[in-house]
Amino acid sequence: MTIGIVSAAYIAAAVLFILSLGGLSGQESAKRAVWYGIVGMGAAVVATVFGPGMGNWFIISVMIAGGSVLGWYVAKRVEMTEMPQLVAALHSFVGLAAVFIGFNAYLELQAVLALKAAMPADAGDAWWAQQGLTGFAETLAHKTGVERTILRAEVFLGVFIGAVTFTGSVVAFGKLAGKITSKAEKLPGGHALNAGAAALSLLLMIAFMNGAGMWTLLLMTLLAFFIGYHLIMGIGGADMPVVVSMLNSYSGWAAAAIGFSLGNDLLIVTGALVGSSGAILSYIMCKAMNRSFVSVILGGFGNTTGPAMAVEGEQVAIDADGVATALNDADSIVIVPGYGMAVAQAQGAVSELVTKLRAKGKSVRFAIHPVAGRLPGHMNVLLAEAKVPYDIVLEMDEINDDLARTDVVIVIGSNDIVNPAAQDDPNSPIAGMPVLEVWKAKQVFVSKRGQGTGYSGIENPLFYKDNTRMFYGDAKVSISALLPMID
Repeated sequence: MTIGIVSAAYIAAAVLFILSLGGLSGQESAKRAVWYGIVGMGAAVVATVFGPGMGNWFIISVMIAGGSVLGWYVAKRVEMTEMPQLVAALHSFVGLAAVFIGFNAYLELQAVLALKAAMPADAGDAWWAQQGLTGFAETLAHKTGVERTILRAEVFLGVFIGAVTFTGSVVAFGKLAGKITSKAEKLPGGHALNAGAAALSLLLMIAFMNGAGMWTLLLMTLLAFFIGYHLIMGIGGADMPVVVSMLNSYSGWAAAAIGFSLGNDLLIVTGALVGSSGAILSYIMCKAMNRSFVSVILGGFGNTTGPAMAVEGEQVAIDADGVATALNDADSIVIVPGYGMAVAQAQGAVSELVTKLRAKGKSVRFAIHPVAGRLPGHMNVLLAEAKVPYDIVLEMDEINDDLARTDVVIVIGSNDIVNPAAQDDPNSPIAGMPVLEVWKAKQVFVSKRGQGTGYSGIENPLFYKDNTRMFYGDAKVSISALLPMID
């Protein structure tokens, strides 16, 4: 495959990636957008593998085949409820790949420099050709001193970002999968430790740029591993949607840095697209939470400044008959889905309930908070999977003002996004966060497994209000029990 065909394939892939990102902004176009991304990535892989200077065909074939089979198996096996932790795990692969590629680029550079030192004084391009250099090594052989210095900077930054992404993503996976505590935990002097590790990494970069040797790259990698681990451990479970998006951004910047090192234009473009879109999404979610982006990524969110406001009253339970009666009498109904719906896989039963209620002429809508679930757009995907009409799925800003005029709100497995403490308690970990004001509705029914505080561990005064009733039990079972009672 000639360099011209490769360049054309890269341009086509870049355009497809841009179309994919654009299409993902709407539910109707999302499926088509995914196919744009698949085709673009396929074209990129084919053009790279069969491009000039490639070799080691057997190893490449085995790796592609193995990765394809493993990816297919994992994707088919993972439930939609486990998608957030799968995304976090995949981010860790990108970070680790950036680390390996960075080390390989450095070792390749050292090998080329050793050859250059042994090159006869009167040798020219013909001598380099006799050494049998191909691909990246051949490119390195013709770099000037300034270009090699720039390469060192690219390698160092790529490895640093990749290492932070790797351990940070592993910790995020553990928190999302429930294998690590969701509470924010830091070592004594947490922020100072992170800042010290970053400062030492900067000093190591200066030494590395001045030819200090591979030990600086290795030590920096260890420090970056620590920063990634400690940074994400210091962020509470309520911030996991932002963390996943942020790590997505990190993986993109790591890919872009390695793209510069390898001289691969498509990798640079793709990494920049992923990095910038992830950063923008993280900022949007932080704005939706009324939090500083810097504060969140440094673990400042989720920490209290004083004792939380005491919650008075008691949780009052209700059975399926009571909920069904209220639904039959109501004219307007709003459903607020959360991660509990995903865990119970109740979206199918919810969709059936909505169909029956709408058939009776009732107004039924969904209210989606920007950080509902544990992944941006998590609830939208679940509802689309259950064939819920797109036009009744509304964002928080579109529906919040209507809640005071709503007869019944059903909250399914949500806690923080409907918590009035965000407005009433300045000492709450979520103080100032915009929430769905469901307590303003005439009646609120909360579907929960039990009386626990949920993933983030924050108490919710909504559960104790006079117009709130707790509909205990597995969400799928509870919602399914309502179906025959809707007449």
